Amino acid sequence: MKPYDVIIKKRDGFRLSKEEIEYMVLGYAKGDIPDYLMSAFLMAVFIKGMDDVETKDITMAMTNSGHTVDLSSIQGIKVDKHSTGGVGDTTTLLIAPIVAAAGLPFAKMSGRGLAHTGGTLDKLEAIPGYRINLTETEFIDQVKNIGLAVISPTGDLAPADKKMYALRDVTATVDSIPLIAGSIMSKKLAAGSDAILLDVKVGGGAFMKTIENARKLSAALVEIGKLAGKNTRAVITDMGQPLNSHIGNALEVREVFEILKGERKTSALREVSVILSGHLIQMGGIESDLNKAIDLAENLLSSGKALEKMRALLAAQSSSDKVLDDLSILPSAKIVKEVTSNKSGYLNSIDVLELGIIARDLGAGRIKKEDNIDYSVGLVMYKRVGDAVKEGEKLADIHASSEQNANDNEDRLKKCFVISDVKTEPNPLIMDTIS
Repeated sequence: MKPYDVIIKKRDGFRLSKEEIEYMVLGYAKGDIPDYLMSAFLMAVFIKGMDDVETKDITMAMTNSGHTVDLSSIQGIKVDKHSTGGVGDTTTLLIAPIVAAAGLPFAKMSGRGLAHTGGTLDKLEAIPGYRINLTETEFIDQVKNIGLAVISPTGDLAPADKKMYALRDVTATVDSIPLIAGSIMSKKLAAGSDAILLDVKVGGGAFMKTIENARKLSAALVEIGKLAGKNTRAVITDMGQPLNSHIGNALEVREVFEILKGERKTSALREVSVILSGHLIQMGGIESDLNKAIDLAENLLSSGKALEKMRALLAAQSSSDKVLDDLSILPSAKIVKEVTSNKSGYLNSIDVLELGIIARDLGAGRIKKEDNIDYSVGLVMYKRVGDAVKEGEKLADIHASSEQNANDNEDRLKKCFVISDVKTEPNPLIMDTIS
């Protein structure tokens, strides 16, 4: 068997065998297949797709490329959550302390930013001193002690996916349902949790642009989980506009901390996070009724119990929890530039994909996989779809490392906002549930 033959077979639209898929995935993980051949294979998959059997086979090949975590020594139903990626999507940092406060062990291994989307690990590293690299023993012990841990995958956890993930990011092969499903579920299965909630984003700022494709991906994810014996559910959420008002690593962490402290009583991020937490609380057996589970999640957040769990997380994984009380400890940009509206009317739509690309270009994400991130930069939004806008009113702030960077992106940012005379109703935050 040769990589060339497998690539041609998929390029020409034929179904690959389990052995052929394992040959490519495991060979790449071991370094026997170079980047350029794997790039060609990924592009062939991106263009021609994979059926359900191929998707399962590529998932299991990535899962079995390395070590799998045994969480059986942790009492209770271990829960995990994954988002397919969006702009200003920081739900994990709210869900983790809420669910842990409910008494469910939350054992999560997160990822970095991909293409125009942010990554939980990049956001956590914006917190001074936060350690994302724990040993497996430290990871398990921390979940036993405080009920939660959010870390980087161990070096040998689904190593094939780790290499493929970075390569997809720079070869325009990200938004492929089989590759996304395989990437997500290989890590989730290897990480060892009992119940898995998938937050599948749909809209302009997501990899899934249509509800039809979001449902297809959700079904693929849930089916893989079912075949692996995991309690798996997918909730489809809107990414037609940013979930956070803040976009960028330290900026997003700031918004999460303000919500936990009760300083932001209403926001899309808060609402979605409470609902997703409710799903996990139900899946973990704390409440059988979903509405009661969501009410419990709201109470744990508004009462400050989730905030105390975040304090415990920071005390365990960072140098200090003082950042919760003094947000000035977080990195801040040298330049903040206001962007105002040229006309009055209603905000009709937002180009969320371009917002993500602008934040990336400011330094909040990576263009090449070896790029460094500037944790301080990003965008702050002041309007959502359907809001009234007056001429000269502030739409957003650009947080940049220099005046030049801010000026270079001002016109690009203005073009992201479409203002019309007719008010548009935004999409519902929760679009569907697949279980």
